[in-house]
Amino acid sequence: MPDLLSNLLASDEPAIRYKARLLQAAAPLPANEETSLREAVRASGRVCMLLSEREHDGTIPLGPYNKWRGAHWVLPILAELGYPPGDEALIPLREQVLNCWLSDAHFKSIRSIDGRTRRCASQESNAAWSLMSLGLTDARVDTLIERLIGWQWPDGGWNCDKRPEAHNSSFHESLIPLRALALYAKLTGSRQAGLAAERAAEIFLKRRLFKRQSDGAIINDAFIRLHYPAYWHYDILAGLKVLAEAGFIDDPRCAEALDLLESKRLPDGGFPAEGKHYSTGASRGSGRSLVEWGQVSQRRMNPFVTADALYVLKCAGRWA
Repeated sequence: MPDLLSNLLASDEPAIRYKARLLQAAAPLPANEETSLREAVRASGRVCMLLSEREHDGTIPLGPYNKWRGAHWVLPILAELGYPPGDEALIPLREQVLNCWLSDAHFKSIRSIDGRTRRCASQESNAAWSLMSLGLTDARVDTLIERLIGWQWPDGGWNCDKRPEAHNSSFHESLIPLRALALYAKLTGSRQAGLAAERAAEIFLKRRLFKRQSDGAIINDAFIRLHYPAYWHYDILAGLKVLAEAGFIDDPRCAEALDLLESKRLPDGGFPAEGKHYSTGASRGSGRSLVEWGQVSQRRMNPFVTADALYVLKCAGRWA
C-alpha cells in the first residue's frame, strides 16, 4: 500500500494526487493544502478539456443532457475530480441544468402509472448532488430534493419503466438519488431526506449490491465489472462508493460486494477498469467524451478506478 500510494501521489493527474492525499491522511487536510490541491484540479488538462466547449456566456452550446459533453454531465465529473467549490464561472452551466429539469414542460411530461411516478430520477438527483458538491446550491436544489422524495416508490427506489407491471425500482435510477439525498441530509440536517436515503439504501443492501433476491444469481454481468466514469450506470464500485459516502458501508450485506471488489486487485495493489461507457475520437455523436479516463485492461491499473476502490476499502476498514 505505501508503494501504491506513492505512485498515486506522484501522478501527473492533479485529481489523482488530491484523492491519494485524502487516502493518505488520517484527518482532514489543512485548509491551505486542500485549497492548493483543488486549485491544481481546476487548472488540469482534463478539466480544461471538459470546459473547452463553453461559449463567451459560459454555457455549453449543447443540450444539457447531451452525453457526455452537456452541462448535466460536466458538472458531476468536475465534482468527482475535486474541483474547488463556489466557482461562479460555473453558474451558467448550473442555469442550463436547472432550467432543463425545473421547466414547466419537463414537469408536465412526468407520468404516474398505477400509483408510481415513472421518472429517470438519476437526472434530478445528479443535478442536485453536483451542485451541492460544487457549492452552487440555491432554493431550486431544495425543489429537486422534494420532488425526488415525492417520487420514491414503495420499495424505496425509483424507475422510469412505464410498463404497468413494473413494480421493482431500478439500480441505475436509484443509486444517484441515494447519493443526493444522503448529501442533502448531511448538509441540511433534513430528517426526511435522511429517511428517504435509508429506504433507498435497502434497494441495494437487500440484494447484496449485485444479486437477485429470488435465487442469488448475478442481476447483470455489467454490475460486477469496474468502470470510470460510471455516469448513470450502476456497477459494484459505484454502489459501494455511494454507500460509503452515505454511511452504510458497515452494513454486513456489503461484505460480498467488498469481497468481489478485493478479488479484482492486481499484483501492484491497484484496480483495473474492466469496461467503459464512453467513446473518444472524431465522432461527435452521443456518448463521446472529450477526455480519456485511463486505460481499460484486465491486467493494468486504472488510477481513477484505483482511487475510488481504495476509498471504499478504507471506509470499510479493509485498508491494507
